[in-house]
Amino acid sequence: MSSTNEVSAPVEPVKKIMLEGKVIAITGANRGIGLGVAECCLANGAARVYSIDIGDTGDDFTKISEEYPNKLFALKADIRNEDEITTAMDKIVEEAGTLSGVVVNAGITNHKSALDFTKEEIERLFSINLFGAFYTARVAARTFIRLGVKGSIVFTASMASHRPNKRVPSAPYGASKAGVRNMVKTLAYEWAKHGIRVNSISPGLVKTAMTYWVPQQPDWEQQLKYYGGFPRLAEVQELGGGYVYFLSDAAAYTSGVDLQINGVIGIC
Repeated sequence: MSSTNEVSAPVEPVKKIMLEGKVIAITGANRGIGLGVAECCLANGAARVYSIDIGDTGDDFTKISEEYPNKLFALKADIRNEDEITTAMDKIVEEAGTLSGVVVNAGITNHKSALDFTKEEIERLFSINLFGAFYTARVAARTFIRLGVKGSIVFTASMASHRPNKRVPSAPYGASKAGVRNMVKTLAYEWAKHGIRVNSISPGLVKTAMTYWVPQQPDWEQQLKYYGGFPRLAEVQELGGGYVYFLSDAAAYTSGVDLQINGVIGIC
């Protein structure tokens, strides 16, 4: 006869950070940070990685898919449309038989003075960075619950959600990513009862197509001396370890956490 004070059976901790056998979906992974995360997931044993993106793949995607044959796939969906995300995730489950983790990564940026933003620019930024992120996470949670999977959801937030970017401020962008970080904590609390973990990564400046202009500034070397930190932008793969940890079973007791990966600490 069980007692109301009975302690749950102990959980055997996973001692290795690995993704063997896991099926991961990443929004916005046709290029940039998302593709770097996909590459790191595959390098750490993921069985399959799916990019859910509105655009087309490019040469970098093709190169990685050739390095990991039959393991990297691309599906088209607009994350602003919850039905399209649902269709994409259902397709993943149909093909792969399961879904282990979802990286909510797709986003856009726009840097200008708050007084110069148009209504359309603000609404597009929030519709992708915040609303689309929420829809993606909700579809992921519903899928995990339906499958009986204790899945992991990892959002891409930003250092701009912690403090203003001194060189190129963007109030709407920072606000959208701050909303993501708050969402992480609330969803982690709500979905813990289902065994679903929710965390986020806040990158600083990362070498992507969106930041090509940063090191081209004439005073870039002087900026580095002033701000301190590591004197370079991050490679996309240097973020991967954080995502891999959050997606792995080694992080089974980690939820509601934002990990800042920002070597050039003063810039953002």
